[in-house]
Amino acid sequence: MIDATWEIQERSERLVAYVSYQGNYVGNPQIFARLFNKLGSWAGPKGLISPESVFLSSYADDPEVTPPDELRLDVCMSIPEGTDVDGDIQKKILPGGSYAVMHAELTGTKEYETAWNAVVEWTEKNNYEVDVSRPSYEIYLNNPEEHPEKHHILDICLSVKPISREK
Repeated sequence: MIDATWEIQERSERLVAYVSYQGNYVGNPQIFARLFNKLGSWAGPKGLISPESVFLSSYADDPEVTPPDELRLDVCMSIPEGTDVDGDIQKKILPGGSYAVMHAELTGTKEYETAWNAVVEWTEKNNYEVDVSRPSYEIYLNNPEEHPEKHHILDICLSVKPISREK
């Protein structure tokens, strides 16, 4: 990791179009590329891609406890209200709430796992735990292919809640 900062943020809900995948996506950037290409091929001709578009990956499962073939991934992009979807493209509202947000610049795809581990560790040290009732996600802030050093700039948003002290 080149640089990283952490904080707890209240995030607003977001309307997204998405393509789903179930299976082991960990360490497999080709799956993400294929899904984002499918989403972009749908959104581009509809004029839905603009500088304001937000692209992200939403994760419903914890790879530490969910069997690899059962992991669920949605690659998403923000869309305006009233957008119609079709085919493999679906739409949903990503819920808002409290998130541990790590803003990071990664030198490549191999650093994603380390970054996620770092945000989980930071969260626990700051008296929060993962809130499994909401998905966690990555918001992509650049296209690594357009970065001079191919770096990935993103926000990792881990769904959290304060650690309960009740026994």
